[in-house]
Amino acid sequence: MGWKRRLIITLAACAVLLAGSAGCGFRDARGRDGASSPPVGRLLDERDQEGRPYREAGGEDAPGVGIEVAPGTDGGWDVRLTVRNFRFSPEGTGGRAAAGRGLARLYVDDRLVAVLRTPEHRLSARSVPRGTHRVTARLYADDGSVWAVDGEPVESTADVTVSERDPGAEPDAGPAATPSATGGPAAGPVGGAGGGG
Repeated sequence: MGWKRRLIITLAACAVLLAGSAGCGFRDARGRDGASSPPVGRLLDERDQEGRPYREAGGEDAPGVGIEVAPGTDGGWDVRLTVRNFRFSPEGTGGRAAAGRGLARLYVDDRLVAVLRTPEHRLSARSVPRGTHRVTARLYADDGSVWAVDGEPVESTADVTVSERDPGAEPDAGPAATPSATGGPAAGPVGGAGGGG
C-alpha cells in the first residue's frame, strides 16, 4: 500500500473518531432522546423560610454538614463548617444544581447573616448579642434549592450562650460564651468533627 493511500485512510479514521466523540459528548449532555438531562435529585414540595424548594439527595453520597462556633479573640465569633460529600462552588457558578455542590447559608436565630462559599466565617459580636442563640448552617445547591435527606434540610445548628463579661476581665476581652452544637437528622456526624451536626 502506498503512503498516499495510508495517509487518506488515517485522515478518514481521525475524522470518524472526532465526529463520533463529539456526537457522544452531545448525547451524554443532552440525554438519549435529545432532551436536557434531568437535574440532580428530586424537588420536593417542602420549602425553607425564604420559599426555596428542598432537593432530595439520598444514599451514601448525600451531602452532610457539621458546625462549630467558638469565641474569637476580638469579641467576634469563629464559625467552622465540616462538610461531607459536598464542595463549595466559587462565585459566578451557573445556576444549575450539581451533585454535592453549592453554598451554605448561615443563620442566627433564623435570620440570614451570611452566604458562605468557604467553610470558615467570622461573625461580628453584634451578630450574636447577649443571650442564647441558634447558629445554623444549611447547604444549598447552585440553583438555590435546599439539599435535603429524607425530606429534612441538610443543616447543623450550634446553640451559643453569650453572658456578660466578667468584671475582672481585661477591657478588650470578648464576652463569655458556652457553645454547644446540635444537628437535625439530615446533618449526622461529619468526619468525627467536634461541634456535631
